[in-house]
Amino acid sequence: MSVTTEVTELPESKVKIAATVPASEVEDALAHAARDFAREMKLPGFRKGKVPPQLVLQRVGRDAVMDQALREGLPEWYERALLDSRVTPVGDPKLDMPDPPAEGEPLEFTIEVGVRPRAELGEYKGLEVGKAVPEVPEEAIDEEIERLRESLAGLQTVERAAADGDYLLIDYAGEMDGEAFEGGTASDYLLELGSNALIEGFNEALEGASAGDERTVELTFPEDYQAEDLAGKPATFTVQVKEVREKTLPELDDDFAADNSDFDTLAELRDDIEHRLEHAFEHRAEHAFRDAALDAAVENATVELPEEIVSARAEEIWERVERSLQSRGMNPEMYLQIQGKDRDEAIADAREDAESGLRRESVLAAIAAEEDFEVSEEELLEALEPPAGQKGKPEKLLKRLRAEGRDALLVEELRMRKAADLVVESAEPIEMDRAEAREKLWTPAGEGAGGAAGDLWTPGD
Repeated sequence: MSVTTEVTELPESKVKIAATVPASEVEDALAHAARDFAREMKLPGFRKGKVPPQLVLQRVGRDAVMDQALREGLPEWYERALLDSRVTPVGDPKLDMPDPPAEGEPLEFTIEVGVRPRAELGEYKGLEVGKAVPEVPEEAIDEEIERLRESLAGLQTVERAAADGDYLLIDYAGEMDGEAFEGGTASDYLLELGSNALIEGFNEALEGASAGDERTVELTFPEDYQAEDLAGKPATFTVQVKEVREKTLPELDDDFAADNSDFDTLAELRDDIEHRLEHAFEHRAEHAFRDAALDAAVENATVELPEEIVSARAEEIWERVERSLQSRGMNPEMYLQIQGKDRDEAIADAREDAESGLRRESVLAAIAAEEDFEVSEEELLEALEPPAGQKGKPEKLLKRLRAEGRDALLVEELRMRKAADLVVESAEPIEMDRAEAREKLWTPAGEGAGGAAGDLWTPGD
């Protein structure tokens, strides 16, 4: 579908897109809609579904058929207009369409939408940025060893009163107003004392219990309990303690290493853990350095962020979270209930990320324009290799993107990646102590001169 557009900039980081759909395509859509009507029409001399479009228009009326044609075609024309205009929309576009076109006339409509703000660049090359020197403390190695021990821990039955960290094998039966309730009964439940496995008050009531004990636990379900019919209500549980079990950890020696790793000695296992941690710390330091360099470039730039644009981006961020939760079989509303928030609060929490992301995107887009970065065919194909998969062909995927007009989105992302790489690769690493001291220097605004490194969005994340 060929849709031509003309873009007009508006205040507050908005644009108006004037779109025109050729008359020939409007007529094709009208004929398609007429054929849909014909499937249900019966006229003398014609089989059902075989009534010519012109007769459909005469019987039903051009306005009614055009209304159907616009409902079917407008989503595609609308999307094509956004792609053809090559704007980066932020928030929900607003569509304005006048009266349907007369016969032989093109369809014209406008879209008003927020866009990524423009940035006025400051220094972005050769920035001095603090970079940590990765060091693996002995405590970090010890923690990894202990995690491995914990994963291999066993449980041994003991004849004594239970202490914090022990496990109790119990049966329990709950009642509410003298009646059993769904989910209130269990047999051979293994409960760790000191954990938060059950609702508050249950665990604490079993401290010091021994095998054979029977205890009565009275408690009230939390107001925000998942089962709404139980929330905020009192209940009584009768608990039978069947066993007390003590957690036992394997001895830390060469046998432990030989039995649970690819190494013969504990020293070799520790060396391997140190090597892996060192690699992880190096990766973390590189990531933090990259973020700090980009943050410094953003700090040096000027970006005006209209309130409406920030709010729209914050909502987009939460909508992505909702889609991610749904793809994993989770209900977003239930997730918010567990977090003790509503949707508006979740969107408000995303505002900081929205502001940071918009500033960074704006600066990177401005750098890409300033440097006049271009993207080669080879770079496009390389970027499409992972999405294409092992059996797919990047060439076919790129051809499809171009046919749909979506290749411009990929080109823009790759240009912004180049901008980010330029900032990071040209940055001069300095000692963290020196960088932190610089950030504490007094400035007229009462703020540090440097930007704090954070885990912000970058193109390709």
